[in-house]
Amino acid sequence: MRVKFPRPRRPDRPGPPAAPEPTGPEPPCTIGEQLAQDAFGTRDRAARFYRDQVTGQLTDRMREFITRMEMVWVATADAAGECDCSFRSGPPGFVRVLDERRLAYPDYRGNGVMASSGNMIENPHIGLWFGDFDQDLIGLHVNGRAAVLTAAQMSAVDPGSPPPAHPGQRPVHWVLVDVQECFVHCRKHLPRLVRQPRDQRWGTDSALAKGGDYFGAAAAADAAAPRTSS
Repeated sequence: MRVKFPRPRRPDRPGPPAAPEPTGPEPPCTIGEQLAQDAFGTRDRAARFYRDQVTGQLTDRMREFITRMEMVWVATADAAGECDCSFRSGPPGFVRVLDERRLAYPDYRGNGVMASSGNMIENPHIGLWFGDFDQDLIGLHVNGRAAVLTAAQMSAVDPGSPPPAHPGQRPVHWVLVDVQECFVHCRKHLPRLVRQPRDQRWGTDSALAKGGDYFGAAAAADAAAPRTSS
C-alpha cells in the first residue's frame, strides 16, 4: 500500500497549512517529518526524542566520542538537491572538535572529483554520522553548515592542529562545520565488528591498493564504447 501525504500548498495559495499547528513548544522538525509522523502514527514518540535526545550543540560526551572516532560518513547535496554520501577516515582525532559548536575534518587526496566539497560550495548543509562498532556500539548524528577552507585558512582557525604523521595524511583542504543539531543513533541494529590489523596505504596511487576496477565500471564503459574498423 502506498501512503498518501497531503500536498504542501504554495504560500500564495489560500488553504489550510500543510501540517497541523504544533501545540506547546515548537519541535525542531520539518514539515515533511511532521507529515510522515502523522501518516505512520509516530508523532508522540518523535516528540519525546526531540525533547530528550536532540541538542543544538555538542555535549562533553559527544566531543569526547568524536575525538576517538576513525571514520565518519558525510552527506551533502548540490543546489538542485541531488544527494551524495561519502566516507572519510583517519587516525583517532582526525576530526577536530574546536568547541561545542564547531568541528573540522581534513579532506585527504582522493580521486579528484571533489563531489562533497563541490556540493558544499553550492549548498552548505551537511550531515555527519559517526559510528562506534567495536566499543560502545553507538552512533552520533551531527548536522550543520559547512565551509571549505584551505590549509592556511584552517591554520588561522585552529593554530593548535598537529602536523600530519604521514605525508599521505596531508590535507588537500579542510571542511569546517558549524553545528546546528546533534542526536544519538541507537545501537539496537548496529553490528558488532572486530578490529583487524591492516596496512593503511595513505596517499597511494596504486590501483591494487585502492581497489582497482572492483565494480567493473571501466570494463563496462569499454564494452559499451563504439568499435571502429581498422
